[in-house]
Formats: sequence, C-alpha cells, structure tokens
Amino acid sequence: MNALADEAARQLEAAARAARTAAADLARAPRPAKDLALGEAARAIRETAPAILAANEADLAAAPGLSAAFKDRLTLTPARIEAMARGLEEVAELPDPVGRTLSEWTRPNGLVIRRIAQPIGVIGMVFESRPNVAADAAALCLKSGNAVILRGGREGLRSVAAIHAAMAAGLRAAGLPEAAVQVAQTADRGFVGAMLRAAGLIDLIIPRGGKGLVTRVMEEARVPVLAHAEGLCHTYIHAAADPAMARSILLNAKLRRTGVCGATETLLIDAAIAPGLLPVLVADLRERGCDFRADAKARAICPELSAATEADFATEWLDSVLSVAVVDGVASALAHIRRFGSEHTEAIVTEDAEAATEFLNGLASAVGIWNASTQFCDGGEFGFGAEIGIATGRLHARGPVGLEQLCTYRYHVIGSGQVRP
Repeated sequence: MNALADEAARQLEAAARAARTAAADLARAPRPAKDLALGEAARAIRETAPAILAANEADLAAAPGLSAAFKDRLTLTPARIEAMARGLEEVAELPDPVGRTLSEWTRPNGLVIRRIAQPIGVIGMVFESRPNVAADAAALCLKSGNAVILRGGREGLRSVAAIHAAMAAGLRAAGLPEAAVQVAQTADRGFVGAMLRAAGLIDLIIPRGGKGLVTRVMEEARVPVLAHAEGLCHTYIHAAADPAMARSILLNAKLRRTGVCGATETLLIDAAIAPGLLPVLVADLRERGCDFRADAKARAICPELSAATEADFATEWLDSVLSVAVVDGVASALAHIRRFGSEHTEAIVTEDAEAATEFLNGLASAVGIWNASTQFCDGGEFGFGAEIGIATGRLHARGPVGLEQLCTYRYHVIGSGQVRP
C-alpha cells in the first residue's frame, strides 16, 4: 500500500469511527430534532445557493470535454438547488421510520413478540457525477437514523462540499452530531477502496453511478452492498396502445433526461401497429436529436434507421440514442426484456388491462409501469421525498430506496415469567 493509500485508509477509519458514535446518537434522536435539522439544512441550501452555484461552475470549468449527458448530470441550476431544498423538507414531513412496530404476535405460551424497525447503522455512499445525490442521501440517512459517509466523484468535489456545508449547518442547529453526515476530503481512489474494506466500521455500501463503479464495488467490497445494475429500461408499446399517449410517453421516457438510470433505452413495439406508428415515433424523437439502432423488422418499416447489433440491445446509452425492436405481443416483449434487460424499470403502453396485467406479472424487474414514463422510477415521484438510489438486486430492497428501505429490524420479546422447558 503506497503513502496515498495509507493516508486515505487513515482518513476513512477516522471518519467511520466518528460515524459509528454519531449513528448511536442519531438512532435515539427524536423526530423533532431530525426534522429541525432537515428544515435548517434546507434553509441553508437556499441561503448559500450562490456559493453552491459558484462551486459547481468551478467543477464544470475544471472538467472540459464532458459528454452532454455527463455535463447535465454534473450541472446544478437554481431550479435544481431549490429542488434539493424542497426534497429535504419533504423528507422531514414523512413519518419517522425508526421504532415502528412492523408486526406483533402472541405465542401459545403468552410471549408477545414484536418486530421493530431500526436504523442499519453507518452507510457508505459512493456516487459519481450528480452532486444533488449528496443532499438526497444525507436527508434519507439522517431521517432514518443512519450516519453516512459520502464519497462523490472527483468532478463534483467542490459542489458536494458546498452542499455538505449546508447539511452540517442543519445538524448543528438541531444539536445533532455533525459526524452523522461526512464527506470524503480526498479524490484518491484509495478512499473508496478503504470504504469497501471497512467491515465492522461501515454496515452497508451503496454505489450510485455507472457500470464501472458498480462493478468495482461488487467485486471488491467486504461490506454488504445495496446496488443496482445498469438502467437498461424498456418501453413496450402494445397493439392496443393509444397512439397519442404512446408518443407522449416515449418522448418523455427517452429524452426528458437521457442521463438518468430511469431513461428508456429500448423501444419495443407490436408488429400489428408498427407500420403506422413507428415512423411517427421516430420522427418525434429525431426532431429532438435522437439517433436509433433498429432490428431488421423495424428497418423494414423505417429503412433509414441504423442496424442494431445484439450489443446495442444490451447497452445503457445514457444519451440520445434509442434501440428499437418490433415484437409479436406481450410474450415476445417479455422474452426480449429477459434476454437484454437489467431488471430496473419497464413500461407498457396499452388500453388493454389484461395485456397490462400479463406484462406486469411477467416481469422480474424492480419496477413495472403501465401507461406512464419509465422516468417515474424515482424516490421523489414515489412519495419517498428523495431516494438514495435504485436497487435492482433480489435481497432487502428493490426499486427506489427511501426511508423504510434504510431500516432493518430487531425483535422485542415480552414475557410474564415464562421459562423454556
């Protein structure tokens, strides 16, 4: 281990030990204190918006040559800063998830057993280019009684530091430990490696970013990981779709923000309606700068489209590129999704309730949507106030991860003198 890695490991250990102490205090903190911290942090974000914007401009200036999608993810605007502040306030308004009785039952011997929600402990959050993730993650961890160590991408270090200052101000105002929300002070990759090896200090790692980041975390972590695979999302336009609705939904699902994981990457369209509707859909998107990779059936209808390879259908574009395939009904659409999808989010557009039910029930994906954009796969849109990420694994949590998903549970057993025979 070189000197830089040694220093990163020391920094991480100090941060994690402070976080464990803070987590113990935060787990017992009453709701009013946590809500006050969030409200004061929201106020601080609004008051320091010029400083946050200046930090973000410095980050953008220091990273020339970014792709349009990456730049969009990194960029903060007054509207996005206000959305961060509102998100903190919305989390404050949600019920406190800690201490809830999840279930209760009485055994024949009179023992009363209760399953009680409790915080996980110390969360390690590794993310890339979206600075607003720092506010979302901090808010959700704080309200759910977890301490969090945030390690953002090097491109957004200044922006994240400015956002963290507002969160720290909120914690101070509420008399809660500032170590409950910490930010890595270094861009050294060794800090991430130290986080991944910090078993016993960090209880859960949550990566939020591209395939390279998630793959590294999954391969190297010695700490439990709550992760998502690529956001290879599909919109399936069924033969019974309303054409106007299909046009509106697809346009939003693909191009509202191309760089988010809920953006549609593949259009599936039924062969029965493709000859009339596909050219219109292509024209809608092409007018707004979208490019296409299409299978042979789609190119027979729209010959100008570029031919798709199998690799194209397995690609999360995160850009203004859409893969297109013509399918023969619900079963065919599901087969395509099973073959190429990442079990993130899939949508069907149809007026046929039976077809929609067949589609939704046939998915293994974390989120299935009927007659709405895939970009609704978002914690805020689900009413979670914010999200710390999208989970596509099969254990613990799936879909947008909010307050409830950041809790585990323990048992209380209440007796009246029982002894075991």
